[in-house]
Amino acid sequence: MKYLSNTASLELFPESCTGCGMCLEVCPHEVLALSNKKAVIQDRDRCMECGACVNNCPFGALTVDKGVGCAAALIKSMISGGEPSCDCSGGDKKNSCC
Repeated sequence: MKYLSNTASLELFPESCTGCGMCLEVCPHEVLALSNKKAVIQDRDRCMECGACVNNCPFGALTVDKGVGCAAALIKSMISGGEPSCDCSGGDKKNSCC
């Protein structure tokens, strides 16, 4: 499943990555891959910002703002029947995804 384009807060720091592959093992949406013995973000738009990769990276090579991303906005909109709000202007954070 793809979420809203270009909104995920996932960041990868290749200089900290050792290529252990733990992030690939725990990511539920195959966001990451290995290339040249390092993790790479292969499809950022699939990231639901769950934080599994960050919680399981022993080298601190990843960051993500867990639970505040567009996945939360999409889930809320599915439950309420409305449209997801992705207003990154700093306005109403409880309904925004950024």
